[in-house]
Amino acid sequence: MIEIVNVNKSFGSNQILFDINTVFEKGKVNMIIGQSGSGKSVLAKSIVGLHEVDSGQILYDGRDFSAMNRLDRKEIRKEIGMLFQGAALFDSMTVEENVMFPLTMFTNMTKKEMQIRADFCLDRVNLTNKNKLLPSECSGGMQKRIGIARAISMNPKYLFCDEPNSGLDPKTSIVIDNLIREITYEYNITTVVITHDMNSVIEIADTILFIHQGKNWWKGDRKSIITTENPEILSFVYASNFMKEIRASMQLIRK
Repeated sequence: MIEIVNVNKSFGSNQILFDINTVFEKGKVNMIIGQSGSGKSVLAKSIVGLHEVDSGQILYDGRDFSAMNRLDRKEIRKEIGMLFQGAALFDSMTVEENVMFPLTMFTNMTKKEMQIRADFCLDRVNLTNKNKLLPSECSGGMQKRIGIARAISMNPKYLFCDEPNSGLDPKTSIVIDNLIREITYEYNITTVVITHDMNSVIEIADTILFIHQGKNWWKGDRKSIITTENPEILSFVYASNFMKEIRASMQLIRK
């Protein structure tokens, strides 16, 4: 579990986050959504320590990450897996070497032990026997799965996913969504997903935090986001004409 308590963040005179309070639950897919510039990416970067907060607390299972020194933070970072928006694979490394990279950086495992772990993680994301390929030889969906395999290589307690479906077709996006959900439930991970993809929100979100103008404006689940009358949520979720037609149809059905 990750708790965010009264977090504020500014860049110079420009305040981005205003007293953010929320909880990301263990064993669940917790999503952060919001318009571009709303502050959701700043919040995510603050949670993992890429930005220092001005005030407030970030608690990893009760441990105050925001108050820790660099050495203590490093220990928590070993428990964090990251799936980046563009997969962020090393082009010159094979698939196996990419997955093993965190293990070489943060563990004392032997080469054989790392290979066994890489095999396990690649098998878990349905990339068995793809070890020796280069990223350039893999499709976009495969690259995202390699990124997930790398993110879970350290057996993390916390998993952060930044726009995991960016650049993927709808069918492949469903595969990635299901994989994130399965891994979250299977390993009881606290998963935090930053996304604009409403299909993902409706399909796999257990909790949803909507950030608006730097504030935690609304929180709920994938069922309540469909029925809420919150005007900012409605403007965000039903932005397209297609989604507006769906909402109108739903309202007719209720009548």
